[in-house]
Amino acid sequence: MKIFKYIPQIAFMIMLLAVTSCNESLTEINENPNGIDPNSANPNLLMPTVMTGVANQYLGLGYGRIAGVVQHTQEDAWKNSFNDYDWSEEDSEWTAWYGFLRNNNLLYKRAVETNSKFHQAVALTMKSFIFGTIADLWGDAPYTNALKGDEGEMLPAFDSQEVIYKGIIEDLKTASAMFATGDAGTYAPGYDVYFNGNTQKWQKFANTLLLRYYMRVSSKLPDLAKAGVESVYASGIYIKEAGDDVVMEFIGTDKGNSWPNAVAYDVSESNWRRRRPAATLMNNLLTNSDPRLKVWFLPVHVRWVADPTLATGMDEFIRKNGVIQTGVKSLTEQELKAGIAAGNKYTRHFNPNTYKPTRPDFFNGPLNTAEYVGVPTSMKDPTYFNENPTTGQQVQNQHASQLSYTYQGQKGGILKARLASASETSFILAEAAQKGWAAGGAEMHYNNAIKQSLQTWGVENQYDAFIKNVAYKGTLAQIIEQKWVASWTMATEAWFDFRRTGLPALVTGEQPSARALPLRFIYSNNELNNNGASVKSAIEKLEETTFSGARKKNSQWSKPWLVQGTGKPW
Repeated sequence: MKIFKYIPQIAFMIMLLAVTSCNESLTEINENPNGIDPNSANPNLLMPTVMTGVANQYLGLGYGRIAGVVQHTQEDAWKNSFNDYDWSEEDSEWTAWYGFLRNNNLLYKRAVETNSKFHQAVALTMKSFIFGTIADLWGDAPYTNALKGDEGEMLPAFDSQEVIYKGIIEDLKTASAMFATGDAGTYAPGYDVYFNGNTQKWQKFANTLLLRYYMRVSSKLPDLAKAGVESVYASGIYIKEAGDDVVMEFIGTDKGNSWPNAVAYDVSESNWRRRRPAATLMNNLLTNSDPRLKVWFLPVHVRWVADPTLATGMDEFIRKNGVIQTGVKSLTEQELKAGIAAGNKYTRHFNPNTYKPTRPDFFNGPLNTAEYVGVPTSMKDPTYFNENPTTGQQVQNQHASQLSYTYQGQKGGILKARLASASETSFILAEAAQKGWAAGGAEMHYNNAIKQSLQTWGVENQYDAFIKNVAYKGTLAQIIEQKWVASWTMATEAWFDFRRTGLPALVTGEQPSARALPLRFIYSNNELNNNGASVKSAIEKLEETTFSGARKKNSQWSKPWLVQGTGKPW
């Protein structure tokens, strides 16, 4: 969004607050809440801090290791947390989300004190998003008595997931009603990095979050969920167009305000190179001739070619336009990129009758000869995949696909942090209709969801051809599968859908920490050390499973309230 260009000026103004005295008027720039006097902080100045922090953190999960959990991507080195669910206590993640809540709580207090209904509604919406994410990730958490340190509440009790979700729903209803008045009179242009003060879009966001959380609790609180979804649907106020997706664009002036894998701040390009499409997602895209494939991923740089006439099991060296390049086992990413751009084709040949894996303990074949190749999940050492001749981290695996070069960038185009989308909304309504709720037609919503996702990724002109390949068959499995695909870069939603439905039917690879996908984050050590009694009470309410292991109840494989008694996902 163009409004993001204002953020450098905002940062400059915030620095000025350290040396500038200010009055109480909302139309004046007030003091920095992080460094001066929170009692005179301007709500407009507080909004970007909350909104950018939340968007970056949410993207960091959905484009990061949760994408590994739901098998959108895999990493071919430093992979234990990403591919194998080898997680520890979530100190930094917990601290980050509660840090956003503290800033947001100040935003709400100042909005009340200055009688700004718009900022109150924004704060309630962001509070719901943040607390919802916390409950989704961990389970029970401080909620009712959280953020009350100034009132002497230093060791807040943990509320149940049920209490948190119900509280979120009520806050979102209140926010939606406030936005419905259209009152944004106290808003100063440039400080809202999602919608630039558009109350209609904010109301759609709030109602879309209502749909998300009604469906989240649908297995445990079906009556509440049904009535809630039907009410929002009847209102007609929710995100319906891809152009109204809740996104944050990047400035791209430094690492902190750029796309996560921007190579401008990673000279070796290792972070971009290390992340690969997972075979699970890749195979789905290939099977369905999905037009999003070429937006997200690159063809392999050096393609395997079956050649029964080859005297050896496989070429030692690569071929350029069919000619062996003696002594050249591989080229660098930069060399291959330039060569392919110039029209050259790089291959290696193998004899399918005599080929034997070089290291069967790491890769036991068969060789994948496709143009697009994803990395299988949780391999023992994925750098050996598909007979990569340059194992380790110095040179890329030339025989596996990489993410599109777009994801090397800093900003612009599809490089956006996405918090909610029209596609997600339509899939939720398709699921609701498929359940028999009064939410329209399931097939209509399913088709809309796919069209909206294609619009998001710039390939909407291929909808008519693609929808024939994934035509609606009336099953929940198909709805969730396509929703899983559409959740690219916001994989947290796919994880939470998998947890409550067991769909898609994802299975682990050969080297995970346990033979099941994880269900939650582990409570932080800091919280255990400083608020031990409350945390232990929350842990006791988790359901230990056969996969919980040495951590017992405080494990990533223990079941929180949301899935206890549902038989899901396993």
